[in-house]
Amino acid sequence: MWEISIKNALGRLAFPLDKLDDLLASTGIEPLAVSVAHAVAAGGLSRHHADPFDRMLIAQARLERLVLVTEDAALARYDVAILGKQRDPST
Repeated sequence: MWEISIKNALGRLAFPLDKLDDLLASTGIEPLAVSVAHAVAAGGLSRHHADPFDRMLIAQARLERLVLVTEDAALARYDVAILGKQRDPST
């Protein structure tokens, strides 16, 4: 939600932030706080991907043994379980 909130504020994404709590409750999604361990792990990742938001998601997925849902093929270069349509980043 951190990245969505920033992109929403910049006008690069339309998202109903005022309905966030209801959306999370209706989908069963549970927020995961960013911990010190997550931050340290994200900082220590190989530089396959430069986006700090994606690096944090990778670190959290690895540490919490979660599946990362993404279409970003570059994230598959990390040792993390991924669910999503992978596309060639060169296209």
